[in-house]
Amino acid sequence: QVQLVESGGGLVQAGGSLTLSCAVSGTIFSFNAMNWHRQAPGKQREFVAAITSDGSTNYAHSVKGRFTISRHGAGNTVYLKMNSLKPEDTAVYYCNADLRVTFSSSSDFWGQGTQVTVSS
Repeated sequence: QVQLVESGGGLVQAGGSLTLSCAVSGTIFSFNAMNWHRQAPGKQREFVAAITSDGSTNYAHSVKGRFTISRHGAGNTVYLKMNSLKPEDTAVYYCNADLRVTFSSSSDFWGQGTQVTVSS
């Protein structure tokens, strides 16, 4: 059974850094793309960053220049390095992945979420 396992959340002061990780647990055929989203209390879930299998990245305007999404080689773990954190970055961060689970089919997966709290 394929799952996304997130880690790395926590409490940090404004201006600090955190790195989130999202690992694919289980057997997949290949990796298509992986994204990070976040949801703050009382707000809708929003896109944060994405990386595709060819290494292309995309960021929300609010985090561009502060956050970096990366993948080490051909591995199935993606990282979100968050620098210069602001209180408004406080949210539950969710990993989302488009994975090819067989040669001919892909599925969409979500992680359980990890809390990031930035104190002022």
